[in-house]
Amino acid sequence: MDNNQGSKESSDRTELVSEDGKNTKSVLCQRCGSKVLCPAMAVFTETELFLPSMRKKSSLSTTEGSVDGDNLTAHWLVDDMYTFENVGFTNDVGRIKYLICADCEIGPIGWHCLDDKKKFYIALDRVNHA
Repeated sequence: MDNNQGSKESSDRTELVSEDGKNTKSVLCQRCGSKVLCPAMAVFTETELFLPSMRKKSSLSTTEGSVDGDNLTAHWLVDDMYTFENVGFTNDVGRIKYLICADCEIGPIGWHCLDDKKKFYIALDRVNHA
């Protein structure tokens, strides 16, 4: 049987997600290593969300022209913004606030819709785990 990229991804995920669906490791900023979430504080979910390409906070709130980015489906879901160890929020972009690292202001690492006060998403592809 081929050891393809899909099986590598799912084996990586099993190391990150506990039996009850929570994160087994700390969630860290890819750029500066700052801790975003402690273990067992978020639930794994698959929801397709569009996140603009990673950049500094000052350039995230521009809405002119088309925005480069990715449709990401694997996320950590947090239901209370005070659960985060270290996260910042951009100014409103429509009905969305993007989540960024509060230390180095790189992002977006996540997404929050102002219509739903209890859903904060952190994209697995935009963070490290340790």
